[in-house]
Amino acid sequence: MSRVLIIGAGGVGGVVAHKCAMNSDVFSDILLASRTVAKCEAIARDIAELHGRRIATAALDADRPENTIRLIESFRPDIVINVALPYQDLAIMEACLATRVHYLDTANYEPPDVAKFEYKWQWAYRERFAAAGITAILGCGFDPGQTNIYCAWAQKHRFDEIHTIDIMDCNAGSHGQPFATNFNPEINIREITQRGRYWERGEWRETEPLSVHAPFDFPECGVREMYLMYHEELESLVQHIRGLRRIRFWMTFSQEYLTHLRVLQNVGMTSITPIEFEGKQIVPLQFLKAVLPKPESLAAHYTGKTNIGCWLEGVKDGRPRRLYIYNVCDHAACYREVRAQAISYTTGVPAVLGAKLVLTGAWRRPGVWNVEQLDPDPFMAEIGRQGLPWVETEPAQPLPL
Repeated sequence: MSRVLIIGAGGVGGVVAHKCAMNSDVFSDILLASRTVAKCEAIARDIAELHGRRIATAALDADRPENTIRLIESFRPDIVINVALPYQDLAIMEACLATRVHYLDTANYEPPDVAKFEYKWQWAYRERFAAAGITAILGCGFDPGQTNIYCAWAQKHRFDEIHTIDIMDCNAGSHGQPFATNFNPEINIREITQRGRYWERGEWRETEPLSVHAPFDFPECGVREMYLMYHEELESLVQHIRGLRRIRFWMTFSQEYLTHLRVLQNVGMTSITPIEFEGKQIVPLQFLKAVLPKPESLAAHYTGKTNIGCWLEGVKDGRPRRLYIYNVCDHAACYREVRAQAISYTTGVPAVLGAKLVLTGAWRRPGVWNVEQLDPDPFMAEIGRQGLPWVETEPAQPLPL
């Protein structure tokens, strides 16, 4: 039995807290902490109502390591699950090092003043975590996270070499709002408005933002237009997949969403460069975040499904092989279970299972690791029971891109 500190009480934090409460055989004591303690208390009330468990809550400003150190020393957790803003990753890792507590997150560190999606800052902690004898797991959501594990599992069991990987993320749901983001608006819009980037034959290639796109018929979701983007799991997978020649990431967007985004860009509302307004410095994107619907507020009325998976092509025993591994998740079913929409659910559930695998020993390795570096078998064996079953198919035709 173990104690867990969860930092972050947004949509994903709520899912993580619910799922930890539902895994009472591993997580005996749960503390949910956030800058806004009222959000933690609301989640705690839902958990008591739905699952009959009480969890503790606390106020925490995680920007400064000393604040998290004090909370860790008071609560004495066995692991910290970080689902706060990516800007806070390094500060929370420092606190875990100082207190020798295992660490897990779902998104890589980003500097607040530049949209830069790289693992280099967190990879720099490898030797320090190894010397401290504690484990840090990076990117254990769905993408990154479960998609990386699909690739590792396929490499272990289905291929001798994987030549191409296409990670495809489709949200075919409807929340009824004219424009809203499914996770933190600031992080979401920073990610989408960057130049596209993919890896092919040993080098990175760039495209104009959302300029490369194609339709794809997603199982249970139908034909959706998907757009080439850069996503952080590409950076780690290129280092860990044998024989890789190309890897790309795709995400679906509706035309209505893209029209709203284009207008906001044109009037400067997606900028992260501070401007002066009434004698104060404000960041336009942070102001936009404040006026957009909170992602967790979308859950109650969300309908439809998501489909996220990996299309892999390569060779096995000298013969070409093609594999499509994916999960389909229902927004309304997620709300009934944990009061969340599927985007939050698909990110939060893998984080809880990853933490469980660290605590039970399967993934406990001193150092800093991306999930594809760990044994995929215990994760793939259990993730379906945790709520994210996977489907494996062998398509007859190549990916039509």
